Amino acid sequence: MVKWLDMPPVWLAGFVALAWWQKTAFPRGSFGPVWADLLGGMLVGGGVILAALAIFEMRRHRTTVIPHRHADRLVTTGIFKRTRNPIYLGDTMILAGLILYWDAVLALPLVPIFVWVIERRFVVPEEARLRRAFAVAFARYARETRRWV
Repeated sequence: MVKWLDMPPVWLAGFVALAWWQKTAFPRGSFGPVWADLLGGMLVGGGVILAALAIFEMRRHRTTVIPHRHADRLVTTGIFKRTRNPIYLGDTMILAGLILYWDAVLALPLVPIFVWVIERRFVVPEEARLRRAFAVAFARYARETRRWV
């Protein structure tokens, strides 16, 4: 059970809840009228699309999307040509977009904190497993493709 709680969507939900709490309990400042709503909506939509493209690509290659499991294949096609972590990037975009949309100004520091947590809890261990399983191929992939953007 604890293993299932230590999953990126759970962490994202926790950070989103913190942003919502800040917005409702301590409404301070504003990002501005229309542009923050528009940019926030675009970030949330783009994040969802990015994560969906990554999940589709991983399913197409018949490998797991569960972070703590061993990958059967190294996926380097599709959206993975642009970023090694499109799902985590999508999660970050969703969090940033909701913060902008909700005008949760004080919650903005949650974005880099979320990236730090995700990188330490998931990205670094995943890449270590991929490096062990697909040594040469992963080294080439890591040289050619950035971790985030």
